[in-house]
Amino acid sequence: MAPKAEQESHVSGTEAKKRTSTTTARTPRTRQKQAGSGATSVAQVRLRPDELADLQQVMQTLKLHSLSDALREGLRLLSREATEVAAAREIRDFYRGDQAPTPAGVLPATAEELAAADEIEW
Repeated sequence: MAPKAEQESHVSGTEAKKRTSTTTARTPRTRQKQAGSGATSVAQVRLRPDELADLQQVMQTLKLHSLSDALREGLRLLSREATEVAAAREIRDFYRGDQAPTPAGVLPATAEELAAADEIEW
């Protein structure tokens, strides 16, 4: 969908140009950088009331100013986690299921330590 200024350009070309330039002048510098770095896309997400309440609490805690900021941060964290999972899979494949060697001076984890790590939720 074209920006509002472009949508209205068929009505009055000069008005649309004026609106575009004044909008750009009022746009924060960070937003201009994002717009200049490539095309953006709009995505929709359907949230249950409890999920929205959790998201709003997260936004307050992390001082995120919009739902878009919060969702982008969530996607950034998911991307980081996916990268870590892929790296772990690559290491496991490299060692063909054997335990990877530990650095010098580091003892291998005990069965109890591994079980405790498996119980941790975050």
